Amino acid sequence: MARLSLGWLRPPKVPADGVMSLADHLRELRYRLIFSVVVIFVGMIACLIFNNQLFQVLLRPYEESLEILKGIRPNLDVQAVLGGVTAPLLLILMIAALGGLVLTSPVWLYQVWAYIAPALLAKEKKYALVFLLAAVPLFVGGVVLGYYIMPSAIAIMLAFTPESFEVLNLLEMNDFFKMMMQLMLVFGLGFLLPVVVVTLNFVGVLSAKALAGARRYVLFGCAVFGAAATPGGEPFSMLALAVPMMLLFLIAEAICHWNDRRRAKRAAKELERA
Repeated sequence: MARLSLGWLRPPKVPADGVMSLADHLRELRYRLIFSVVVIFVGMIACLIFNNQLFQVLLRPYEESLEILKGIRPNLDVQAVLGGVTAPLLLILMIAALGGLVLTSPVWLYQVWAYIAPALLAKEKKYALVFLLAAVPLFVGGVVLGYYIMPSAIAIMLAFTPESFEVLNLLEMNDFFKMMMQLMLVFGLGFLLPVVVVTLNFVGVLSAKALAGARRYVLFGCAVFGAAATPGGEPFSMLALAVPMMLLFLIAEAICHWNDRRRAKRAAKELERA
C-alpha cells in the first residue's frame, strides 16, 4: 500500500555559499508560503475562541466615533446593522482573520527573512536579522496606529451627511469591519517599508546612492500610497500613514548609507591585504 509522502513540502538544503537553482528557490518559496498559510489558519482558530472579546475591542472605534459625532453633528442618527443571513458568520470570520494575521506576524515575517537569508553573507546575517526583528514591532505598531485613528476617520466621513433633511445612517457592520481591516493592515504593511529597503541594501540589490537619487520620488510615492490606500481618501488618515512612512524611509536611507560606507571600508582593507 502506497504511503502518503510529504517530502515535497520540505525546503531544499541551502549550500554553504548560499547559491541555489531556480527550482530550489521555487521549492523554498512554496514551503514558506504553505507554512505561513497554515500558521495563520491556526492563529485564526485561536482567535475564534476569543471572538466575543475581540469583537468588543474592534467595536470601540465605532463607539468612539459616535461620541465624536455628538460634538459636531448632534442631530445625526447612526445605527449599526447586519444585512443578510450569512452576515454574522462573515463578521466572525473577518475578525478571526485580522486577529490571526496580527497574532502570527512574528512567524510569517520570519518566513520572509528565512527566504532572503541565504543570499546574505555570514557577517551580514546578524545585522540583517536585527533589522528584520524590527519588522514585528513596526507591523504591529502600524496596525495599532490604524486602529486608533479609525474613530476620527469614521466621524469625518459620516459628517458629510447632508444637513438639509433628516436621514438615518445605517452602518453595515461587515462593511465597517472590512474598512477597518483594510486600514489597519495597510498601516501595518506600510510601516514595513524601512525593513524592505534595508534588506534590499544588505542583499546588495539597492545602494544608498540609488536611494538618495530616488528620494523625492519615494516621498511622493508615500503620499500617493497614503491617499490611495486609506478608506474614503480623507486627509487625516492619509497624513497619518504617509508622514510616518516618509520618516521611516529617511531613517532606512541613513542606515543604508552607513552600511555602504562599512562595506567600502571592508573592501579597501581586503585589497590592502592582497
